[in-house]
Amino acid sequence: MFLQGFLLACLAISSWASPSSVTPGPLELFGSPRPTSQVKVRNDDPLIFFHGRWDTAPETWWSGSGFKINVQDLSSLTLNLGPNTTAPFVALGVSVDYAPFFTFNATAGANSIPVSLATPKGSGATTVVRFNVEMYANNQMHLESIVLNAGAKLVPYVPSELAFEFIGDSFSTGYTTPEGILQAWDFITGETFKAEESVVAQPGATLVDMESFGNEHGMSFQFFQTEDTGYFYNAKHNFTTPWSFSRDVPERTHVVVHIGANDASQSVNQTVFVNTYIDFLARVRKLYPTQPFFLFTPWGWPNPTGPNAYYYPGAYNSVLAARQALGDHNMFLVNTTGWITYEDVFPDNKHPSVEGHAKIARLFQTWLENWGLHPLKTWSNA
Repeated sequence: MFLQGFLLACLAISSWASPSSVTPGPLELFGSPRPTSQVKVRNDDPLIFFHGRWDTAPETWWSGSGFKINVQDLSSLTLNLGPNTTAPFVALGVSVDYAPFFTFNATAGANSIPVSLATPKGSGATTVVRFNVEMYANNQMHLESIVLNAGAKLVPYVPSELAFEFIGDSFSTGYTTPEGILQAWDFITGETFKAEESVVAQPGATLVDMESFGNEHGMSFQFFQTEDTGYFYNAKHNFTTPWSFSRDVPERTHVVVHIGANDASQSVNQTVFVNTYIDFLARVRKLYPTQPFFLFTPWGWPNPTGPNAYYYPGAYNSVLAARQALGDHNMFLVNTTGWITYEDVFPDNKHPSVEGHAKIARLFQTWLENWGLHPLKTWSNA
């Protein structure tokens, strides 16, 4: 009886102890379970915001394709990539909370992505992480899953109210710049306007459907396909599949086309080029019935001395006039004459340098603002 009374007294004393003297169990924190395991996100999770063009693997095609995620309480992120990923690596541009992109060379398997912030956030705060394939070749990212730290939670990513569709050739891919699409004028334009952007462009590609500089097809065919022209040399995916434009979310708000240099280089007759362009715009207009189209004229091939060498004189005006004659008054010619000089290009290939692309982006921004489109003040998830 004495022993039983002594034990009861001890229990009573322990119940009077202050809360601070009680150590929580390993799974308790103020009465709530403490997360102990990492969070695995499947590649078909509806909260992953895919942009650009992906096949069913899912695997990226075209420079600038990628995805965005919005994560609550993020502190670590691992990207698990599948066997279709470009070997030995695929160059990815990564941006955390809309900071400037940095390059990460990702390989098949697990890739730990640095997502630490200069200033840690409080509990419940969200972080946006954006991924883009940088290059116009060797640009396959085969997403298998994403692994987040314990306690992290995927929340909806809200897309921008502006969404550009850029269509073109090497001039629109950042051809030979160190960071590819990230340093291209069109991608810079999208970033400046705080917009979503899709780039469907391929170096060496003509508009007319023909073989050109290693491209099996021209853009008048390839634009309507999931795959870029690199499919022809891809042992794991040597075929094309039609692109479902219903997958373009959000719906494009503005369409920009800059093409024709390779047609001229392949000596495509000007009449053939003009007719192909008119037909191409008619097909694209069916996809985007109300959006404004901006058609770039050539800035030409700069020379160290003398004026730029231009191609297809008057052709782009003829294309616009043909569309207007059909009642389409929502297409506009962007006259880029004089935008680029020899100081703005790589001397060995006459394509815009990093500084040249930045100059084009500034000039196009000014053109768009004069037209009536202005950059958004904040990012949609900021």
